[in-house]
Amino acid sequence: MNNENLKLSHILLVEDNEGDILLTKEAFEECKVKVKMSVVRNGQEALDFLFKKGTFANEKKPDLILLDINIPIYNGHEVLEQIKSDSKLKKIPVIMLTTSSNKKDVNKAYENHCNSYVRKPLNINDFLEAIMKIEEFWLQLSTISN
Repeated sequence: MNNENLKLSHILLVEDNEGDILLTKEAFEECKVKVKMSVVRNGQEALDFLFKKGTFANEKKPDLILLDINIPIYNGHEVLEQIKSDSKLKKIPVIMLTTSSNKKDVNKAYENHCNSYVRKPLNINDFLEAIMKIEEFWLQLSTISN
């Protein structure tokens, strides 16, 4: 294993459902790569975190963003559009992790340059497996830009 793989990966989870937050944290605890997970619960907090505003002024840029579509204040599409239109943020991989299977949501997410669209499985074991596959692909196999 090279030294790059020893770096603690930082994930920003943008999610307002407490159950999904707990499941996602639990799944990442089971993964091979240790992560620092920051959680924000609405679109405004996500943008404040990424643009280092207010209480998030000292936060580090995440290596990966897991973004739900159905979040308060600004929805996931609006947050994604802001991320991908900013020169300092657009290289961060954004995975839309959502319950929506609506074709319009899928198309809009890819039109706004999301890196992957993953529908949240309803079964707990399938949800945990999906998170582990995200971790395996994005944090082990892929090379992420700094």
